[in-house]
Amino acid sequence: MAKPKVLVLTGYGINCDEETAYAFSLAGAKPEIVHVNDLIDGARKLMNYQILSFPGGFSYGDDTGSGNALASRIRNNLWQELLRFTESDKLALGICNGFQVMVNLGLLPALNGKYGVTEVALAHNNSARYECRWVDLGVAATECVFSRGIGGMRVPVAHGEGKFYARPAVLKQLEKKGRVVFRYLAPAGAPAAGVFPHNPNGALNDIAGVCDGSGRLLGMMPHPERNVHFMHRDDWTLLKEGYRRRGEELPQQGEGLAVFKNAVEYFK
Repeated sequence: MAKPKVLVLTGYGINCDEETAYAFSLAGAKPEIVHVNDLIDGARKLMNYQILSFPGGFSYGDDTGSGNALASRIRNNLWQELLRFTESDKLALGICNGFQVMVNLGLLPALNGKYGVTEVALAHNNSARYECRWVDLGVAATECVFSRGIGGMRVPVAHGEGKFYARPAVLKQLEKKGRVVFRYLAPAGAPAAGVFPHNPNGALNDIAGVCDGSGRLLGMMPHPERNVHFMHRDDWTLLKEGYRRRGEELPQQGEGLAVFKNAVEYFK
C-alpha cells in the first residue's frame, strides 16, 4: 500500500515543520512541507493529502495571540477546502502553536458536531513565563486515532500560552463526551492536579490535548515529534544504566513516535 501523504504546513514563524516531517517520515508516511501561500494560490491542493499537520512554532510572531493570525488567514482563504478535508476520512494533527490554530479555527473540540465555533482557549501560562520542560502524559480518550495503544508518554513542552481553558459547561461536556485525549501527570503516574511543574501551564483538569467527535482531529500542547528516538529523552542516560544492568537492549524508538505511527496505521 502507498504511504499516506502528509501536508506539513509552514510559513511566517512556524519553526517545527522539519522535525514534524521527520517524525512522519520515520513513522512510514510521505510528508511534504507546504507553505500556506501555496495552498491559498492553488499550487498545492489540500485534498491530495491524507493527513494535515499544523506544526509548532510562533506563527506571525504570536503578535495577535498565539495561532490567531494564522487561523484568520486560513479561515479567510481556505475555510471551505479545510472543512471538506476535515469532513472526509482524513486526519489532522495540531502540535503546540498548531493546537492553538485549530482551537482558534473551531476545528477542536467541535462539541456540537459543527466546525468553526471557538469553544475553548489556550491562555497564558500561570507562571507568566515561557515554559520549556519535559512532562509526563497519561491517555484519557480511547476514541482518538492518534492515541491508540498509548498508555502514556514523556515529551517536552515549549510554550508561553498553553493553559487549556473552557467555561464550566464546556469543560463538563468535554469530559462527558470523552474529548480529552492527554492529561499532565505527576512523575509517579498520579494526576498532576494543576500543580507546577507537572502541569506546566495551569491547564484546567490537567488537559494537554483534545480531539473532535470523530477522533480524527487531535490537538496537543506537548511536542511528540521531539521524542521519536530513545536518546531524545531528557533522562535517557539514567535509563540506559538500568537497561545495561538488567542485560537488556536499549529501545530505539521514542514514545512520541507512536502518535505518528497511529496516523500511518489508520490508512492501512
